[in-house]
Amino acid sequence: MSDAPRAEHAENASGDVRITHDTPAHRGCVLFDWGDTLMRDFPEFSGPMAEWPRVESMPHAAEALAAVRAAGWTTALATNADDSDEALIWRALERVGLASLLDAVYCSRALGHDKPAPEFFRAILSDLALDAEHVVMIGNSLPNDVLGANACGIRAIWLASARDIAVSAPLCRTVTSLADVATAIAAWGGEAA
Repeated sequence: MSDAPRAEHAENASGDVRITHDTPAHRGCVLFDWGDTLMRDFPEFSGPMAEWPRVESMPHAAEALAAVRAAGWTTALATNADDSDEALIWRALERVGLASLLDAVYCSRALGHDKPAPEFFRAILSDLALDAEHVVMIGNSLPNDVLGANACGIRAIWLASARDIAVSAPLCRTVTSLADVATAIAAWGGEAA
């Protein structure tokens, strides 16, 4: 069993659901994109991923989630999925064994905004009750995942293909494998990492 903090959802007096953490060592939250970041997006299938005849996680997805949690981070999924609500996303994640490694799911359908809109990221920050410097976004879309997060002050890691040109800036790192995510986050050093 991991010593990583476990996040729990608690409802406050106004009925808002918040993620709470059971350890003072909690570092913040790492948001992962869904399609082609944590799970393969097969172009030949349409409709909710939970109902596809075949689903699979991306290479090193489980290991990356486990490593991030072991380092003291909460993990969440942040997606623009059009065909799936949060319940269907959880079902798809269950099919590949990733659901138990995530603490929350944020879907544009529920948030009312798509990445890269600042409102998408601000809604997540509000729900997490975290400042931007305590959140990292990981995704395969430079404009949606990385630049959208950066515009809100959120650090981001671009999961690029081998043929993409690496991007490195104060709020951005580039990896070509999820196996390198924990190292990329640690490279920020004392900056809330």
